[in-house]
Parts: sequence; C-alpha cells; structure tokens
Amino acid sequence: MIDKLTLYFQYPFVRYALIVGVLIALCSSLLGVTLVLKRFSFIGDGLSHVAFGAMAIAAVLQFTNRMIIMLPVTVIAAILLLRTGQNTKIKGDAMVAMISVGSMAFGYLLMNIFSTSSNLTGDVCSTLFGSTSILTLTLREVRVCAVLSVVVVAIFVLFYNRIFAVTFDENFARAVGTKTDRYNLLIAVVIAVIIVLAMNLVGSLLISALVIFPALSAMRLFNNFKSVTVCSAVLSVICAFLGIMISILAGTPVGSTIVAIDVLAFTCCCAAGRLKGVGV
Repeated sequence: MIDKLTLYFQYPFVRYALIVGVLIALCSSLLGVTLVLKRFSFIGDGLSHVAFGAMAIAAVLQFTNRMIIMLPVTVIAAILLLRTGQNTKIKGDAMVAMISVGSMAFGYLLMNIFSTSSNLTGDVCSTLFGSTSILTLTLREVRVCAVLSVVVVAIFVLFYNRIFAVTFDENFARAVGTKTDRYNLLIAVVIAVIIVLAMNLVGSLLISALVIFPALSAMRLFNNFKSVTVCSAVLSVICAFLGIMISILAGTPVGSTIVAIDVLAFTCCCAAGRLKGVGV
C-alpha cells in the first residue's frame, strides 16, 4: 500500500488534487461554523444551485474558464439573497428555495436546449455530484484556487472578532457600533467564493455537506467557538485528504467519497461527544 501511494504521489495530477481538495476543505470548514450557528446552513445549498445554473450558461457560451461566469453570478446571488431576504416579504428558507430550484431548473433547461454534448446525462451527473475533473487540474487552476483560498483564510483571520460578534449576538454587535450588515455581506460573498471553488470537488448537490458536517462534528466535541473552528478545520482537511486518496486507490467518485468520510467522522464525534458529555 505504501509503495502504491508513493507511486501515485509522483504524478502531478494527484498532488494538484490533494492541494486543491485540502484548501477547499479548509476554507469550507472556517465559514461552516458561522453558517451553522447563524442558522444559514441552507444558503450554501442555494448558492451551489446558482453556481450550477451559471456553469450551464458558461457551457452554452463555450467558455473554457467557466469560473469567469460562475464566480460573479454566485457572488451577486449571495448579495441579493442577503438583501432581499432581509427587506422583503419573502424571507429565509422561502427565498433560498426559490433561488435554489429556479437556478437549477434554468441551468438544466439551458443544457438540454443548447448542449452539443453526446452525453448530457453524464455531464449533469458530474456537475451535481462531482467529477473526475479534480484529477485533471492544470497548474494554473491550482494557482487560482490557492490564491482565492489564501484570500478567504486571510479575511477570516483579519475579521475573526467581528465575525465572532455577528455570529453569536448580532443585536448586541449592532448596538456597540459594529456594521453588522457589512459583515453579513462579507460572509455571504466569501461563502459564494467557496461554493465556486468546491464545484469541481464535490458537485453542487454535495457542497453543503462539505460546509456543514465538519462544523457539526466539532460541535459534538467542543463548546468554545475557537476550539470548534480549529477542530472543524482539522477534521475537514483530514476527511478531504482521506476521501481523495481512497477515491484514487479504489476508483470511487471523489465527491461522494469525501462526504462519506465526513459522515463517518460525524458519527464518531457523536459517540465521542456522548462519552465526553459535550455537544449541542
């Protein structure tokens, strides 16, 4: 087994996949804790479906770099979701459901009408559940992912105290002068960037699992925000690494394998939390 792993690590595509997978897992876990605590878990799911629609548009327009379309569209959707969800009669889960279902239906419709692919079903399945494209990344794509990941981590570290305040008591944070709307918007934009980065790794239907499971697992072991965040990041990185390696060795789908490892980790953390007497 060790010899086989050593052999695989000699191939650049394996190293690229692991680097990107670990970076995406790290970014997802950092904001995942905030989303769970703020009851925004389904925003990730809604934005992932928006990214699916944007990817369909990019495919129809035959863009070689689909992120050019996906990133701005998903960021705009995040902003609209936050603004309209707060200021209109359509709030919360209803707004997320509208955006989610509408974007996915629109994207699938475009792919059916304009697609030139001979394997439309396969293309849609790969987009929804992740594809082997994570194993065909170019050095340029790895660099783009690395830069965006560094930006996400830097934002989280620089604004950690503000994010903490907005997460736990938004009303108090607003009362002491914190621009809560600005930081909620920042969180939404960062989540949109993470969603776009994770599309190739786990697909649009499984992105929420990558964001939520590490946070929920960490909450079964710790009650402190900082401890939960650190534990979530460590668990997410380990699960992504193991999932990618198992996928390469066993030939299983990358996204589904990573999520399966996350579910297993959650189960183990639940058992450990019961023994320890910690959890929410």
